[in-house]
Amino acid sequence: MIFNVPNLLSLFRILLVPLLVVVLLTKFEGKEFVGLGVFLLASLTDFLDGFIARRQKMVTRLGKLIDPAADKILISAAFISLVELDLAPAWMVVVILSREFGVSALRSFAASENVVLAAGMSGKIKTVLQIVAISLLIIYDQLGQFQQLGVIMLWLAMLASIISGIEYGIRAKPLVMNAARRDKERRQGTGD
Repeated sequence: MIFNVPNLLSLFRILLVPLLVVVLLTKFEGKEFVGLGVFLLASLTDFLDGFIARRQKMVTRLGKLIDPAADKILISAAFISLVELDLAPAWMVVVILSREFGVSALRSFAASENVVLAAGMSGKIKTVLQIVAISLLIIYDQLGQFQQLGVIMLWLAMLASIISGIEYGIRAKPLVMNAARRDKERRQGTGD
């Protein structure tokens, strides 16, 4: 069944993104806590959809596509909103999002080669650090003397993103090299 609970949770996460952006970029009393609630609800659906899909054996091809896409959309929108609010430096967000899209490209390439590049531990740590960093930065003005926690977590999220990206690159290197070798042999065999 294509529209099972995990897939609906992923679609719900995507639908929460515009609401999150509007809340974060609109000025009203308590917007930080409303934004935090929307972001944490969306993040919770990320955990739940995978948990339910694996536990109930509801993994689908559609779910394998929309779950990571929903994750990237949520994280990208949150970080870009934080840049707009001057709560996160644009260069750090570019580093984090470059990793996100680079790993997505590697995973797509691997899938085209019938190989699954599963999430490693560093990727899971990166995700947790990103969620914590975004959460703390959303309520940055409310943190008082603990504001630096948001900045520290952003640095940790960026470093974890870099480490995780390198790990994926190392894991994908043999696959990419084999594909390049096959392409070269194919070109030489056809006289190109």
